Amino acid sequence: MTSSISGGSASTTSGAEFPTVLVLGCGWLGLALARSLAAAGHVVLGTTTTPENIAGMEAAGIQPHLFRLGSEFDTTSEALLLRLLKAADVLVLNVPPRAAAAGAYPTLLRPVHRAVAKAGTPHVLFVSSTSVYPDEPRVMRETDAISTRDAASDVLRAEGHFVPRYGQWKSTVVRLGGLIGPDRAPGRFLAGRRELAQGNAPVNLVHLTDVVGVLSAIIQHRVWGHTFNVCAQEHPLRRDFYPAAAQYLRLEPPTFKQETNGSGKTIDSSLVRSLLPYQFQHDDVLGALAYC
Repeated sequence: MTSSISGGSASTTSGAEFPTVLVLGCGWLGLALARSLAAAGHVVLGTTTTPENIAGMEAAGIQPHLFRLGSEFDTTSEALLLRLLKAADVLVLNVPPRAAAAGAYPTLLRPVHRAVAKAGTPHVLFVSSTSVYPDEPRVMRETDAISTRDAASDVLRAEGHFVPRYGQWKSTVVRLGGLIGPDRAPGRFLAGRRELAQGNAPVNLVHLTDVVGVLSAIIQHRVWGHTFNVCAQEHPLRRDFYPAAAQYLRLEPPTFKQETNGSGKTIDSSLVRSLLPYQFQHDDVLGALAYC
């Protein structure tokens, strides 16, 4: 059972102190964001595909709705989506690419794009990934991957659907590094594995606290019209970080092949740090192990 949309008509003016936020996809990240926004005073609408999550969302002050994209999306789903979008000032689109079959991510999100245009949603915050960058041994900045509707990458094409061509809404795209945090301890990722490649590649990770902080600050300070990389500032090598992370949990550390060449991209997050009034809490990813 889902709750009805309450709280009256949402303000759609840019001056709204606490804009109403729709978090489409209240999974591990989306639920943490929705809880934080609700605690800060926002009216928060949230969707989940899991009925068991409804009670916990309600307890956190989130107005929950069962909703699923893909083959189960029908006219009833479309009507619900339009109703939610019309009630919201900001859509946080947090549907990960793994929710779609290979090559189908833009298709999965197309009904959301159509509904945003039809509902007149003022702002879209698209949660993306640094996986859009090539795995080359160099620093990657936002301009190294351009979101267009005909890009080779599924994720870049999906981003392109929500970067408006004609100014129908304002959007910001946030490309996240690898997520770590409570219930996602990096020491478990590679524990016990042997002779792994790319030991000399840097890690590009970001803690849940910082992701929630960045997304919340974008909404609060109305920082629209940008694409941001969001990643911890420190990038230890995989061969150093993952054994230490496993040992922190008293798990068997992984081993890496002996390689002399450098490999792997380094995500640069200087743009978001220069434009957003948010102070990262976990730039030291080894220090962040105590908070996972």
